[in-house]
Amino acid sequence: MSAMIENSPPPVAVAAGARYSRWTSLAVLCAGTLMTVLDGNIVTVAMPAVQSDLGFSGPGLAWVVNAYLIAFGGLLLLAGRLGDLVGRKRMFTAGLAVFTLASVLCGTATGQGMLIAARAVQGAGGAMASAVVLGMLVALFPEPREQARAIAAFSAVGAAGGALGTFLGGALTEALSWHWIFLINLPIGVAAWLAAVRVLAPEPGAGLGLGADYPGAALVTGALMLTVYLIVGAGDHSRTATLLPAALALALFVAFALRQARAARPLLRLRLFRSRLLTGANAVQVLMIATMYGFQFIGALYLQRVLGYGALATGTAFLPAPIAIGVLMLGLSARTVARFGGYRVLLTGLVLITAGMALLGRAPADGSYGTDVLPAMLLLSAGFAAAMPALTGLAMSGARPEDAGLASGLFNTTQVVGGSLGLAVLSTLAASRTGGLLADGTSLLPATAEGYRLAFTVATGIAATALLLAALLLRERRA
Repeated sequence: MSAMIENSPPPVAVAAGARYSRWTSLAVLCAGTLMTVLDGNIVTVAMPAVQSDLGFSGPGLAWVVNAYLIAFGGLLLLAGRLGDLVGRKRMFTAGLAVFTLASVLCGTATGQGMLIAARAVQGAGGAMASAVVLGMLVALFPEPREQARAIAAFSAVGAAGGALGTFLGGALTEALSWHWIFLINLPIGVAAWLAAVRVLAPEPGAGLGLGADYPGAALVTGALMLTVYLIVGAGDHSRTATLLPAALALALFVAFALRQARAARPLLRLRLFRSRLLTGANAVQVLMIATMYGFQFIGALYLQRVLGYGALATGTAFLPAPIAIGVLMLGLSARTVARFGGYRVLLTGLVLITAGMALLGRAPADGSYGTDVLPAMLLLSAGFAAAMPALTGLAMSGARPEDAGLASGLFNTTQVVGGSLGLAVLSTLAASRTGGLLADGTSLLPATAEGYRLAFTVATGIAATALLLAALLLRERRA
């Protein structure tokens, strides 16, 4: 992390150097992040209610999730770069405003088209707010120990928010209606926006004239949107229908890389990928997040379709995860990273994640929450609490200060790609295995459980691959 510390600018919070204002700024950034993270998952448990109310078909219902992911994942890189140019505070507050207004549109939607369109706008706002947060955080906390604590707090909010969204989705849907999973963002978003305007210090940015490669932005945004579209819709398309957009996405990526190599003011400086830590951390994150999404989504399906849990009971069953993640990240992660280094903490966390997924791979059709799910959940939570702050610190330590917003956008982009990829691959494998067993005459419950076991087993292999990759690429060189 030494390279980043040597090159980092002074903190940019109000009353620079004042401990209180910097930690208040961190609280505002975490609040905005929590809102966007919650909304990525809160809709999952409410999907049956949305389908019943608005008359969605099965494939059509998937676009309530897909529209958000495509816009969010496709715009993160562009939003990160624009944040460096126009000022990260401007990008963050604009993103909060767009996200909050789109949430109101989602909550008041009376038709399928309106809800899907509003979800896409919501994803765009989420990308604008999320893409610049890590860059702001690194500038606020250049000192290694404080930076480790800040990253731990930020990672705890993101990780716990994902699991908390499952609980809130079930609770709000059962207590009120599915509309409130979106409308709840109005008071939260307004409060977060007002706090951000008042607390965060203004940043002028480098200026749009110093790096706004608009053709490059169009190429990479189109390529990322197509990639996320292909991933999230992998189970719904035939091979023929997939080949053309896949070829187009590849062509757009190649055209983007060629332009960045020749452009006078590139959107994405290719030198960024010369950093072993930044490139390696993003590769490891794709695999780790794919594993954790497998736990979150396939685990929720296992509870509902195998153990017979309802929406609220499923959300409640997941509550130990955000509690464990929050306690461990805030209480231990910063200290352990400072004492043992990010590399060792990351490897330990990935070992725990691999072990937790291996336990889930044994979950039977007649299993129970206390013996087959909870122990694995606690292992996965402890592993993620250790690994995520360490991985974030390693990734951002490989970026120059002027590229911090772009590196933040890239890191968030690989999160979306990893989560979408894990969800698409593991859910497709589970469905295929279950369908094959049903065709062979196996009854529904054992066939469903076997499909989920296969998904968990493959996720174990993905986690083990992330562990191997991290061991090979992310060892820190000491001065």
